[in-house]
Amino acid sequence: MSHPIQLLHLGATAPDLSTSAFGPFVVHAVADLDQLASALDRQAYDAVVIEQADAEALPVLAAWPRLARAVLDAAVLVLAPEPGASAAVRLVQLGVQEVMPLRETGSATLARCARLAVERKRLEIAARKAYATDLATGLPNHAQLMEHMSHLLALREREPAAMALLALRIVGLAATEARLGTEAANVLRRKVAVRLRSGLRASDVVASVGADSFVVLLAWIDDAANAERVAAKLAGSLQRPFSVAGQDVAVAVSTGVAQYPLQGKEADALLRRALGQAGDARATGRAGLGPRGGSTAANDE
Repeated sequence: MSHPIQLLHLGATAPDLSTSAFGPFVVHAVADLDQLASALDRQAYDAVVIEQADAEALPVLAAWPRLARAVLDAAVLVLAPEPGASAAVRLVQLGVQEVMPLRETGSATLARCARLAVERKRLEIAARKAYATDLATGLPNHAQLMEHMSHLLALREREPAAMALLALRIVGLAATEARLGTEAANVLRRKVAVRLRSGLRASDVVASVGADSFVVLLAWIDDAANAERVAAKLAGSLQRPFSVAGQDVAVAVSTGVAQYPLQGKEADALLRRALGQAGDARATGRAGLGPRGGSTAANDE
């Protein structure tokens, strides 16, 4: 492994894993779940080890609102004195990689288990991306979007907060394919994706859900009007022409907005509402081709 394993440890004493053959490890220590949540907000970790003082704390950990976020990208291991079967199974069902008796996890065992858990997690993430990525843009596709929304909606049941789903229908992709070819249309889709991504927060998700449709998941919004403002801003950003195959290509955009919890609490219902609105709305902008080699196109990556 070329890079050290970043391991976040919650417990009384951080383990010394410096001599382990399963490393190298960089261990970051925190004292409680609040500090753990703050650390996860600051950076990504390969592994998270959570020591619990007694087995009775495991149901509390299972109900911890941030657990769903922690297991999304990191291999999470839980250590407890005598983890009961039902509590251990429940944690694994929630995405925890290992639930281990504390007395059996010295530094050597912990290093081995953490490294193997990290490798399993990487394989899991790679497999998930393989079936859940739109190959033309590299964005999450419909399946990955629904998975992400399900995790986020489960979190919102425990930590209520408003969120929104925006749909953008792009008019002009089919015309570009007809006139310039399939690869040019794919280049245009990738440039649309880059421009959408650049106008959002790191916590927001952009997904490709069809040949001419993109969806943006706003993980939280301060008020209902924010979603409409973001949709208008993104649509406006796409009005600038794109340079494709030596030509200026313009697209038109129609948008739809579905807000949680005001307009739905299920992922399918929110997606249908947003896409339905985008399909019914009148597209704004001009879909077509400018003069060859025009200089008005934005410099998108």
